[in-house]
Amino acid sequence: MLRTISKPMPIDYQVQHKKRLSYMPWLYFSLKEKHLIWAKPWQEEVQQQFIQLETIEIGQNSFIAPEANLFAEPGRKISIGDKCMIAADSFIHGPITLGNEVAINHGCSIDGGKEGITIGNKTRIANNVTIYAFNHGMSPDSPIYQQAVTSKGVVIGDDVWIGAQAGIVDGVTIGNHAVVGMGAVVTKDVPNYAIVAGNPAKVIGDRRDK
Repeated sequence: MLRTISKPMPIDYQVQHKKRLSYMPWLYFSLKEKHLIWAKPWQEEVQQQFIQLETIEIGQNSFIAPEANLFAEPGRKISIGDKCMIAADSFIHGPITLGNEVAINHGCSIDGGKEGITIGNKTRIANNVTIYAFNHGMSPDSPIYQQAVTSKGVVIGDDVWIGAQAGIVDGVTIGNHAVVGMGAVVTKDVPNYAIVAGNPAKVIGDRRDK
């Protein structure tokens, strides 16, 4: 009977696997022990670098892609809960607070403005979603870029699903368990359990009816 001997994983495989995890971070939480041997130290190094360079708190067992762009000056902190995941090519500027088990997929653009963004537990944000907690004045008396910026803040509840390429404007509160359809532009508050879609987004259903 022949005995097979496992060989060390090639370095180029690890490089590709890290890239895969960066764009599909949910895979990190189902890695086998042989992969965690290199993946956990890699993640610890990535997270420590962010913590040293920016005003960031990161909870236990979270995954942050090294290609994510996190910016948090003093007074604009980013707080990340336990078992969160942030994918590659996202732009995230504090102040932002993430609860536990929050997922932000690749290519999202999220800016907390002055008043900040709060995202509740177990909320999922698909790719290329934009959330901006600020707005420009629009008086015709001067160019847009010279006008004062206002900020009311954005609140997103627990167990919310925000579809790909959706947009959420300043001042909006999205209730617990709501669903925002792909490509929707949310300009008004969304009730608990509501399903909204369209531009501007309107209520088209209720999760409790499903």
